[in-house]
Amino acid sequence: MTLRELIARTERRLRAAHLHYGHGAGNAHDEAAWLVLRGLDLPFDADLNAEASGAGPLERLVERRIRERIPLAYLLGEAWLDGLAFHVDRRVVIPRSHIPYVVKALPVAPRCILDLCTGSGCLAILAARAFPRARVDAVDLSAPALAVAKKNVLRHRLGKRVRLIRSDLFDSLRGEKYDLIVSNPPYVTTASMRSLPPEYRYEPGLALAGGKDGLELVSRIIAAAPAHLNAGGLLVCEVGDGRKAVERAYPRLPLTWPMEEVFILSSARSNRLSRKSRDR
Repeated sequence: MTLRELIARTERRLRAAHLHYGHGAGNAHDEAAWLVLRGLDLPFDADLNAEASGAGPLERLVERRIRERIPLAYLLGEAWLDGLAFHVDRRVVIPRSHIPYVVKALPVAPRCILDLCTGSGCLAILAARAFPRARVDAVDLSAPALAVAKKNVLRHRLGKRVRLIRSDLFDSLRGEKYDLIVSNPPYVTTASMRSLPPEYRYEPGLALAGGKDGLELVSRIIAAAPAHLNAGGLLVCEVGDGRKAVERAYPRLPLTWPMEEVFILSSARSNRLSRKSRDR
């Protein structure tokens, strides 16, 4: 059986199981290709007409994916973002942020970067690679998450440029200022948390739950970020499908939205925070 045939067979099984996707693949075909190729330790550009040898362990992966609804990234211990591989396990959410694509398009070359709610460390690592002269602080409240981030920082040989800090957002960063702050914080509303598909329930709730309106941490970040931004600095924050909630809560806040899920706040405009943003 060729790799192509094995992928097709795996796809049929996944499709029949009515699984939920969104942790690195968006459909049964892409997930089947990811499962087969990386399950066999092959690159994504492997020759699909080659014979699929040593495919026995794949059967167990397929069975667990279907029976237990475990996200494939956890089964493989690997997730990909912006072409880079990261170690993941249940201590961290699976990387899927839009922020790297926004950051690469910014007309700036920051020298000091902060990644809030770093999780696996993926955004901090990608920022360090995008801006080779920058130093990066990567912050998370979860000690287990920081242990995963450390593993990824060492894997990508960035230990001298990426500093891991345990902190509840800015609490341990008094006096620190940055040219760029990025954050993919918890933003799932309480109602949505109750209806999450089984796959998402394997991820740490601390990294997903954003309170009643999804803005519990986002609001704290918006309120505190200006004091930690250098002149001309930027906050880039992801809020998923929470754009309308953000705009309702902060109708006078001068945000730009390069993507539907991501907003940018400039320190040059942050003095226009509305009374509502100060009171939240």
